[in-house]
Amino acid sequence: MAEQSITVTVACGATKHSITLAGQDGNEPLLKELSEAVTQVTGVPAPSQKLIFKGKSLKDMEQSLSSFGIKQGCKLMMIGKRNSPEEEVELKKLKDIEKSVEQTAKKLEMVDGELTGLKNGFLAKDLQAEALGKLDHRVKVASEQFMKILEQVDSLDVPENFNDCRMKKKGLVKTVQDFLAQCDKIEAGISEHLVKIQSKSLALTD
Repeated sequence: MAEQSITVTVACGATKHSITLAGQDGNEPLLKELSEAVTQVTGVPAPSQKLIFKGKSLKDMEQSLSSFGIKQGCKLMMIGKRNSPEEEVELKKLKDIEKSVEQTAKKLEMVDGELTGLKNGFLAKDLQAEALGKLDHRVKVASEQFMKILEQVDSLDVPENFNDCRMKKKGLVKTVQDFLAQCDKIEAGISEHLVKIQSKSLALTD
């Protein structure tokens, strides 16, 4: 008996996939086989998929496509997340870490802004050394927080198949490393300005 094949279009969000299925051993293609094919093209695992045809959610995986009225050229819709619930849990951890990175980054931005203000003479010279000391302390605190965040990210054991997690983790490490470099740069700027005002005040006392 000749194999029966069928081509359908599965819409996932804005993307459309054309999927051709050939039934096994001369049988009609099953919903289960369509679900497996959808996993291959979208990366969404079968348990996370919701296949919809003519407004109805298809559930019985062992049924043939024709039993749902699906024929050659029919259009279906798939709703589902690429990630398993386990990966979603890991992604949430990374998103929470991302929030603390943003909060620490804002603090660093404020220090940078205040340092620029000092360099532009927004504070009396005799008060600048004390202000710089406080800014230096705040940069060191931010730097420590970024180091802790980096340790936190490194300690997350992400399985090989959690691709979205691995990409996010890699991106977070890069972001935090960039902010640590910025901390060093701001600290250097504080030291430079301190030396500058100290040498000026020495020149005045001479």
